Amino acid sequence: MRVSVPATSANMGPGFDTLGIALRMKNQVVIKPSKFHSVSLKGEGSNNPALKDNNMFISIFNDFYHNLSTKRRNFRFEFFNEVPMSRGLGSSSAVIVSAIASAYAIEGIELPKPKLLNLALAYENHPDNITPAVMGGFNVATVQDNEVKYIKKDMPKYLKAIVVIPNRPISTHMSRKTLPYKYSKDDAVFNLSHASLLTAAFMTENWEMLRIASQDKFHQKYRMKQMPELFEVQKTSLKAGSLMSTLSGSGSTFFSISHADDCRKIEKELKAKFPHFRVFVSDFDNYGVRVDK
Repeated sequence: MRVSVPATSANMGPGFDTLGIALRMKNQVVIKPSKFHSVSLKGEGSNNPALKDNNMFISIFNDFYHNLSTKRRNFRFEFFNEVPMSRGLGSSSAVIVSAIASAYAIEGIELPKPKLLNLALAYENHPDNITPAVMGGFNVATVQDNEVKYIKKDMPKYLKAIVVIPNRPISTHMSRKTLPYKYSKDDAVFNLSHASLLTAAFMTENWEMLRIASQDKFHQKYRMKQMPELFEVQKTSLKAGSLMSTLSGSGSTFFSISHADDCRKIEKELKAKFPHFRVFVSDFDNYGVRVDK
């Protein structure tokens, strides 16, 4: 059995803890019956032996598997990770979603995506990453009475993502500590209006509105000060022709969107200016979590 979950970029500027989008890079796990419990890890995180022993996926999988099954079987877990850890691309959400989906699938129990999404909420209490990880596409989401309420929009093939991954992380926990305890009414209205406009731009495919609508006053400038080069990444991306360019989650990755015709030029300019950062073009993922038996 193979389970795959896409990388996700959250916040998207003004949509703090609310907006998220799925990318065509993913973490996969293959699960096989085995005489003994065993774990193999390739790709991101493979140079960290501790992940084999202290593995969040295994912990969450066992929580659900032991509740769903009266059997006690051993499995071999083979992880193939494309999503970088601690870089603002939803690696934790990918682990949570894939672990829950795997436990249900191994028992042959149908798990509708909305139910999976709400189960994942117990492990990650804001929906901006877990929603696109489950559903794919662009999502606007909120939590009401412990349930995720969301609206999804499929992304067209003529748009591409340009991803810039710096050579060091920004801690999500530390990053949140840099944020103000209070915001002015003007800043709150600014973000409310821009997040609304950004959502409307995606839903109506008014792509030329993205640059204005993706501006933010809640979190980006505070987080980017931890890695000042990110201000230049954003400036370079927009100047080269990106439709929008925002901090991905809490960072350190930067996420941009462009027309397909422009993406390679933007990628080239970013690579030239930031040779020590990883820069690449990605398609969007409109499917979300996938289980193949």
